[in-house]
Amino acid sequence: MPSSPSRPPSRPLNLWLVLGIPLVIAALLILLELTDLDMYLARLAYDPAAGDFIGRHSYFLENFLHDRAKQVVIAIGLLALAALIGSLFIQPLKAVRRELGCLVLSMALATSFVTPMKQLTQVQCPWSLKEFGGSETYSKLLQPRPATDKPGLCWPGGHAATGFTLFALFFVFRDRKPRVARGMFVFALVLGSIFSIGRMLQGAHFFSHNVWTAVFCWLICLGAYYAVLYRRVGEARKQAPAHLPQV
Repeated sequence: MPSSPSRPPSRPLNLWLVLGIPLVIAALLILLELTDLDMYLARLAYDPAAGDFIGRHSYFLENFLHDRAKQVVIAIGLLALAALIGSLFIQPLKAVRRELGCLVLSMALATSFVTPMKQLTQVQCPWSLKEFGGSETYSKLLQPRPATDKPGLCWPGGHAATGFTLFALFFVFRDRKPRVARGMFVFALVLGSIFSIGRMLQGAHFFSHNVWTAVFCWLICLGAYYAVLYRRVGEARKQAPAHLPQV
């Protein structure tokens, strides 16, 4: 598909920043396996007197911050998909077809990777563990899973991905409107963090589950941007429409 002449060349990517920082965070998460930080933070959200997590039965956390918020983000994805399809027929949308395609691809990949990873890793949720009134045995991400009839499905964090998938908006606006892009980055980071904290208060995830999710979502959105939108200055010149007839 030819590029729109109005689409500017991309600003240079600082790989030390956009790739290096997430990889450093991933390395720190691996080192986190040597500590008990996850369990310490989970205990802060657990009420021994009630025998449950403080947000486990919260109407706000479950119905608004989980269910309704997820529906809003799904609606954003569906609107982006509808706009992408509309760009085949509606002239004003044609100029941003690649941006719409990048947004749809990013959101689809950044949410669909979660379920297969959960089934592969089988990490237990905090609320399922013996330490918090459940029946399952705790194991860290890189440890062998204890035998059980009910494998866990809690790594990475699915609801966190619902928020962090909006990192895609940063990349969509990166070249056209850098200031808006920075705002979208903050928005996605804050929203994903709020979703993460809400689920931690409910006992659905450990801290590290959600940070891993943020790293994966960022890298997926970065990869989609590089594949669909990123253009170096030289590439942009080559793709500019020629005014001379081909010989």
